[in-house]
Amino acid sequence: MTTTDQVGSVLEDLIETLEDGRKGFEQVAEKLREEGHPDLAETMASFSSQRGQFSAELRMAANTMGHQIKEEGSAAGALHRGWIALKDALTGDDPHAILSAAETGEDHAVSEYRDALSKQLPGDLEGIISRQAGEVKNAHDTVRALRDRTESA
Repeated sequence: MTTTDQVGSVLEDLIETLEDGRKGFEQVAEKLREEGHPDLAETMASFSSQRGQFSAELRMAANTMGHQIKEEGSAAGALHRGWIALKDALTGDDPHAILSAAETGEDHAVSEYRDALSKQLPGDLEGIISRQAGEVKNAHDTVRALRDRTESA
């Protein structure tokens, strides 16, 4: 069985990833809205909201288990968001490039969930993480499909 500290570490990593995704999707939505792509922006805003809900759900689970989770995203996430800004500047805010950057963030999120599910977790927590992992994978696939669709546009 995984120790309490290991469970806390898994939760912290996932929450940081979710907060990074929430902030990143929020920035992507804002940029797409500014560039005249309201439908894409709405989809990205919904993913931002989803990540906020997932983070809150895991924070609640962490609190129930006696773990205190910090409020800010990770430094790696901040670097990723900076990469989105750089990519925008280099490409003239092309929606394909913006969505490509978002997919990079989603690759990381899918990987973090895969890593979390490889650990021995308490049953209820494993169920929450498994459900969220499926929804994160669906979001990843949606972002990739939208990216591919904008490539030919």
